[in-house]
Amino acid sequence: MSGRFEIHRVGDESYRLRLTDQHGNIVAVSPDYKHVSALMDGITALRENAATGV
Repeated sequence: MSGRFEIHRVGDESYRLRLTDQHGNIVAVSPDYKHVSALMDGITALRENAATGV
């Protein structure tokens, strides 16, 4: 499955991550993050866990 990470701004102070499949269906939605750097850490963790099958 090829997926895509989408970053969305939520209001004036938060960001949310969505993972979509090759058809654009939402597979996963993150909690809100206050900082883009924290959101990027979430993407890294998700990729690492997916690679190990955890």
